Amino acid sequence: MSISKFYSCLQRSGIGSCIQDSHLVLKGDTLTNKTGLMQPTLCKVTHSYPSPIISCIHKDPHGSEVSRITSPSFENRNSKSLVDGSTASNGLKDVHISTQLLDGFLDLAVDNTSKDLETCGVLGAFLKEGTYYVTTLIIPKQDSTSSSCQAVHEEEIFAIQNEQSLFPVGWIHTHPSQSCFMSSVDLHTQYSYQVMVPEAVAIVMAPTDTSRSFGFFRLSEPYGMNILRECQETGFHTHKEPVNGTSIYEDCTSIYLNPNLRLEICDLRE
Repeated sequence: MSISKFYSCLQRSGIGSCIQDSHLVLKGDTLTNKTGLMQPTLCKVTHSYPSPIISCIHKDPHGSEVSRITSPSFENRNSKSLVDGSTASNGLKDVHISTQLLDGFLDLAVDNTSKDLETCGVLGAFLKEGTYYVTTLIIPKQDSTSSSCQAVHEEEIFAIQNEQSLFPVGWIHTHPSQSCFMSSVDLHTQYSYQVMVPEAVAIVMAPTDTSRSFGFFRLSEPYGMNILRECQETGFHTHKEPVNGTSIYEDCTSIYLNPNLRLEICDLRE
């Protein structure tokens, strides 16, 4: 089942509920917390009985504030807002991401990273009062190389999104030995998300890039999206530049790191 077909099903069924009983039971251990905030739960998925109702937002005991990601010069994940470096994302809904997500994902990717293999994950969010809140990170079964990562058994991803009424608001992946950028394959993957949810974000984690270890990216509108829409090539290839001289992709300016947001990580790998 393709992502686009599944998203059509989600639209018909109605999405946006913050709390919902589920036929998926989420169990597991707790990840190491490097930031001193609430620890995310590492989840395994079973089909037993409805999961308990849980709160999507909690008050952080440390009183940390929400931080906006606005510039590629953003160095500290817990920093306050920086000067807005782009206006191309204006008009999009804000997307709030747990401050635990980046480190939690890197912890799960560490084995692959040490072997120079990419790791990928899918961001699941609920929509409330015009804002997306990413509460779930799904690590699917996947086939990886040093320069690519392909999710397999995608029906398992769709099942979690459907049961929890989550929007697919983007994805995250590592560049274990490369710099922080979007490859041609990454651009096509991002297109498949952004054509469904305009606010969808591609997060690139590049732990060996000393100049920029992570980035929040999206295809530019309308030029980048139009180029990817018309491109029929597969694999690694070049894309033509937008006619107005801008970049085919850009830094997101509607992303916020939120220390008060619950995060569950569902690792489906064996």
